Amino acid sequence: MNELFILQNQDKLFLGRQNNWLDGRDLAALYKTPHKDEAINQMVEASSKDYKQRIKILSCSANEKGLPIIDPAILPEPLPKPGKDLLDGLRQAETTMTALPTTEHTDIH
Repeated sequence: MNELFILQNQDKLFLGRQNNWLDGRDLAALYKTPHKDEAINQMVEASSKDYKQRIKILSCSANEKGLPIIDPAILPEPLPKPGKDLLDGLRQAETTMTALPTTEHTDIH
């Protein structure tokens, strides 16, 4: 098995190929490199764009497809999916808002 280097921030999210932070469930979308010096350069670049990020380099093995094998213990909670999960969340919030009791105000002049 080959060694790969991936980047993880303080929120346990992994750097993606599009320079966005991902939960690591889509292995093909992750930034990965077999070269540690490239990982260091990418870490410096990502840190310079957002100084609040605390990024570390993780070494992991590659599977037969060349994708990183990530220990499930270091994975964050799944991020909401842009389509279905967010839409369901908005619907639930809307239902909660319409279910709240309303009070009628009477004007006293």
